[in-house]
Amino acid sequence: MSMGRRRKTGLKIFLGLIGFAIVFVGVFFGVQFFTKTGFFKIPGVVYYDDSLSSEERTILEDIFTKDVVLDKDVHISARNSLELGLIPKNEFLYNIYLPVTDFYSSETDLSVETVAEAFDSGFQETNNFSLIPFSDLDFSKKLLSLNGKYYLDDFNEGGIYRVISFESEKYDEEIKPLVADKLTKTFPTKDTVLTFAQTGVTALSRRMNTRLNTVGGDATYFAAEIGPFLSAFDITHTSNESSFTDYASGSNICSDKRFIDTLTTIGLDIVELTGNHNQDCGNQAAIDTIDTYIEKGIDIVGGGKNADEAKKPLELSKKNTNITMLAFNQSTGGATRGNTPGANQYYEEVAAEQIREAKARGDLVIVDIQYYECSAYASSYEDPICDAADSSAGDQIGFFRHLIDLGADVVVGTSAHQAQTFELYGDGVIYYGLGNLFFDQTDWPGTTRSLVLSHYFYEGKLLQTKLVGTVYGNDMQTKLLDADTMKWWIERLVKVRP
Repeated sequence: MSMGRRRKTGLKIFLGLIGFAIVFVGVFFGVQFFTKTGFFKIPGVVYYDDSLSSEERTILEDIFTKDVVLDKDVHISARNSLELGLIPKNEFLYNIYLPVTDFYSSETDLSVETVAEAFDSGFQETNNFSLIPFSDLDFSKKLLSLNGKYYLDDFNEGGIYRVISFESEKYDEEIKPLVADKLTKTFPTKDTVLTFAQTGVTALSRRMNTRLNTVGGDATYFAAEIGPFLSAFDITHTSNESSFTDYASGSNICSDKRFIDTLTTIGLDIVELTGNHNQDCGNQAAIDTIDTYIEKGIDIVGGGKNADEAKKPLELSKKNTNITMLAFNQSTGGATRGNTPGANQYYEEVAAEQIREAKARGDLVIVDIQYYECSAYASSYEDPICDAADSSAGDQIGFFRHLIDLGADVVVGTSAHQAQTFELYGDGVIYYGLGNLFFDQTDWPGTTRSLVLSHYFYEGKLLQTKLVGTVYGNDMQTKLLDADTMKWWIERLVKVRP
């Protein structure tokens, strides 16, 4: 083959390769152009829905910055729900907004419609209530229920659940890795909130002994109505003033031994022994009664077989909350005399040191006080004189407030047979008297009612103390107080707060 012909053939091949390359490149970039891939790919766009608040949008814009390149579009929106339910994988529970009101309010419940309308209209506060994020909830505000659903009892209802949603074809690959750490939050559940019921005076004695024999000796009778409520708490407390003995009668403050079944029916976990009647039937009865509590697995505070036992703090640790409970008898009699059983006598230096040690451990501190009693119970009508905190002898207000000044978080009076007022003070809260949970005082209306302090603790913080009322009549069966009477009663107690 001649040299010229070989050159022509090589040129054709070269030109053919050039043409093929041009076609290939054209097709390659053409496909990318028309399919918006490769060099012509348009990055995914973030679309923010108008349902997002300015706060939510700011947080999201801090995540989806200009440096974040997405493969697919993402549409972000928010919604409100009155029930928590199951959260889909592409949604996050951003916040829970709770209805609260003034600490001293007698209101307990709101309609769902009222709260939803207030939230949707952008008003976070009205004359009657405000909506706050869960993180702002503490005992100084009163949590309200919604259509009877109390958030700290239900968790799935009782608030407005704010949810942020992400719609993207590549949610798992692109969106979740970006937002999960920033938007995943932990909220309380039944397994993480510690519930603690504190009750007032229990004295299963006198006419209750007589009544026990008329109901066939079944001591669960007295707690049949209130038992399911109290036993549902993680911890249930009462201050029992009478010891078990075979010598209990219709006229003494001593308990038939069968009355232990009343206490186990309410699920009693802690018995306070600061009362002034535990030795009424002798030291041996008091010692035997303590043994009975120990046998039943019931913790003891504020009393013991001797002074050293009586003064021991009760340390509670449950559900990531640590509580030190102290209980003292202040001038009502019945205190231990060294090696004899009895109540824990109040001494300033001991109380101050025990509170200081508990606070150094990071514990919440509850102090119960058996104080002087109001002596104006003898009335067949509603006599409010014992409602006030200064209705007892001595400076009750100053003494209880001093315990808060020493570092106590909650101070509770456990001697009052008629419930007394309450107040926020300093960094804590005071309940001056809770009234009778179980007793035979039926002649005076004020002594038939009591307050149950329903404490809710979460992560070492007192979230709320809900006041629940109880009442008993001539049948001596303690029951929950109806809502209307409870509202009237709280208004009455609040009127005389310090």
